[in-house]
Amino acid sequence: MTAHGSHLNRLVLFFADEVHELAVHADVLALLPDPATARLCLDIAEDAARAVHGTMAAAPIGADPQRMIAAPEEIDLQMLREREEGSPRERLERVTRAFEDWKGASPGREDLILDDCRGDLNRCVTAECHETALVVAPCHGNLDARDAFHNLLFREHKLVPAPPSGPFAGNLLGHVVIGWKRNGHAQRALVAARRWLAAADRVTVLCVNDKPDGSYQSTARDLLDQLSLDGNVVAVRSDGRLVGATILDFGTSAKASCLLIGAYRHGYFLELLLGRLTRYMLSHAKLPLMLKH
Repeated sequence: MTAHGSHLNRLVLFFADEVHELAVHADVLALLPDPATARLCLDIAEDAARAVHGTMAAAPIGADPQRMIAAPEEIDLQMLREREEGSPRERLERVTRAFEDWKGASPGREDLILDDCRGDLNRCVTAECHETALVVAPCHGNLDARDAFHNLLFREHKLVPAPPSGPFAGNLLGHVVIGWKRNGHAQRALVAARRWLAAADRVTVLCVNDKPDGSYQSTARDLLDQLSLDGNVVAVRSDGRLVGATILDFGTSAKASCLLIGAYRHGYFLELLLGRLTRYMLSHAKLPLMLKH
């Protein structure tokens, strides 16, 4: 390698390190594992960052068998993906094109740069997200998307807004509806989202099937007071319907812009078996769903 080539490599490495530092210390990170949802994630992340006058970063993320230390079976699974999804390089190129199209569609995005992180997905998620308060990521999509979403919730315990299955109408924090129950999962979700709830135009805490003593409503009001948040507390009955369907119906009737819930109270695998609240809402929500495990 020539001295000139070595100098260029050092510059590239320095620039990549600088971009990574900016990304990991951003207030909001758009994690982009799947080209199909990249623009939705970017729109929601931009909205969340603007609402709190914070910084935003974006990072494509994906498993790359050439950079992984994993069991042979996992490597084989990743190699098989290439038949339908393309190689890791091709997937990165599609995400990058989506990012560049999004970036050029509106002024004020000129300084935003992608922080590329591919290889072992678990390590990449940790490297990108360990300092970030809020990480926007899809809950559905390709294998990278599903794995990253699982890691964000269960390994990193992040506050994760997931984009809806349809278009995002904007104004993420116009009216945030919080599904509330007197348990630690709901409390942790509300506490983690405090900065964004404080910036919301309207907050409603929804108590479904409250106890006769009204304990759901009273604990919700107490926590709002402790966090110095303004919000209405509303109680409804499910009347035999699924609780998740009741929350979604209320969100629609109240013109909610976002739903916040404590995710997977009973654990991931038990919810897969029993079809509980989180799984139902992830499958049926038509608006952004903000989750915290």
